[in-house]
Amino acid sequence: MTILTKIVPALAGALAARGYETLTAVQTAVLAPEAAGVDLLVSAQTGSGKTVAFGIAIAPTLLGGENRFDNAGAPRALIIAPTRELAIQVRREFEWLYKDTGARIGSCVGGMDMRQERRALEQGVHIVVGTPGRLRDHITRGSLDISQLRAVVLDEADEMLDLGFREDLEFILAAAPAERRTLMFSATVPKPIAILAKRFQRNALRITASGESDQHDDIEYRTILVAPAERENAIINSLLYFDAQNALVFCATRDAVRHLASRLANRGFSVVSLSGELSQAERTNALQAMRDGRARVCVATDVAARGIDLPNLDLVIHADLPSNPETLLHRSGRTGRAGRKGICALIVPFHRRGSASRLLKLAKLEATSQPAPGPAEIDRKNRERILADPSLSEAAGDDETGFARELLAAFSAEQIAVAFLRQQLASRPAAEELSEARAPVFDPAKGERPDARFENGVWFSISVGRKHRAEPRWLLPLICKAGHVTKREIGSIRILDTESRFEIIADRAEGFAAAVLQHGTGEKGVVIQRADDSAKTETPAGAWAKKPHRKGPTSRAPKPGPDGPPKDRPQEKFKPKKFKPKKRPARA
Repeated sequence: MTILTKIVPALAGALAARGYETLTAVQTAVLAPEAAGVDLLVSAQTGSGKTVAFGIAIAPTLLGGENRFDNAGAPRALIIAPTRELAIQVRREFEWLYKDTGARIGSCVGGMDMRQERRALEQGVHIVVGTPGRLRDHITRGSLDISQLRAVVLDEADEMLDLGFREDLEFILAAAPAERRTLMFSATVPKPIAILAKRFQRNALRITASGESDQHDDIEYRTILVAPAERENAIINSLLYFDAQNALVFCATRDAVRHLASRLANRGFSVVSLSGELSQAERTNALQAMRDGRARVCVATDVAARGIDLPNLDLVIHADLPSNPETLLHRSGRTGRAGRKGICALIVPFHRRGSASRLLKLAKLEATSQPAPGPAEIDRKNRERILADPSLSEAAGDDETGFARELLAAFSAEQIAVAFLRQQLASRPAAEELSEARAPVFDPAKGERPDARFENGVWFSISVGRKHRAEPRWLLPLICKAGHVTKREIGSIRILDTESRFEIIADRAEGFAAAVLQHGTGEKGVVIQRADDSAKTETPAGAWAKKPHRKGPTSRAPKPGPDGPPKDRPQEKFKPKKFKPKKRPARA
């Protein structure tokens, strides 16, 4: 007896034909005896097989003991997904899973033709998959009858709340029949999800699929360190180095997606893009190009890539670092799915190493650090791939053998091999040259930015440091105003305990020193002088709270608080002056 015997026979046959021999943790959990026929609140990560899980979970409820559906009318099941791509993906999964049941599946998705959706609903459907806003529109207009629903599934419930669909979800759930099953699938169960479940579910069984914490075990993480100006070259070289069948590159903004996709296309990559500004047809075409092999690289934003499942996706590149560990896990979870291995590469400029390290630590992930691959490493990889090309070891057909003899008669074996090699290399974009710069070794004793931008810069010190909560973001304008220099003329800023040191480009150092000597810093008690002559002096307590002592054209220094010294430092209290009316001369 196998686990498939617990599933409705028609669905078990579809799974067997699909090659399923074992089920994932979440799929096994929803088949437990205590989960039969009750509401479920399930924690399941993306890529854990949850679409098949809720498909097999609701099948007995929908079929009512039968093997096939009868004539289609009002839908029996409603699947709600946060995005168009995820809704379309769920429908595609249900089409093969429910094929032998005779199910008619409709969709109600934002961005698609509403008239076609209405006609499909009028002809009758058994299952409807849709996005919250479009489903509510159909219900309000009377084109979607949900009075016969037996099951409602909320897929990626936490994402739907994050995207602002709470009101739509509450409307749909309130309009659905009270006697129904409600299944909520969510990566996490924060307080808003718990409140929603308590309101619209009846004694829901809480399932936390075991083994989901190891969902990223099939993903190998790499941090690729690169000079900031060579970030795009590092992305190009990483794509060539790993040479994945399909790759997904994440950017932070739509503009960044447009720019990088254009750059990759110009370099010879078959690339498509996904961002919120594209129409549904354009997004569908882009994903289809990835599925059928017309494109191998997809550049996308986080929102546009929510829920998409691309086959043979072996590589995820973070062109821009994610803002939080949840986004990192969501992006990375596009690869390493269903037991397939994947690689996740974070492109990390030297000055963002600390941010990347903290991000990985919060996500409880470990990554191997490496420099960006150069042309030599890529050439070596290309040679290995060409030698391992399966076409070289395949037996020749009868028609091929004759032509091969003609080639050998006309050309030497070496000439034919050279021609083959040239064709192979011509099909691959050329690698980008990278500088020999390597990430400097961080030394806490030298401050927060040990990498110098100027070879012959002159170092100065300012008498505020980490103890005074000094930060480059408010030290920089102070230095610029004090010495009449621009940001481009300032190199590294190293923040120590009681002072900070900064570098001025050599040809501006004398002018900078003269300006500071003449006008001061604009802050009483704060001194700037050459680092060689400076002593590590403390900033007097309360100096930052006093009104700036102005000399010359300098302006007010940053205010204390978030951008200045600690709030618990002694501050001078504001004492309003007493109002004294002017004496008017007596009238004559």
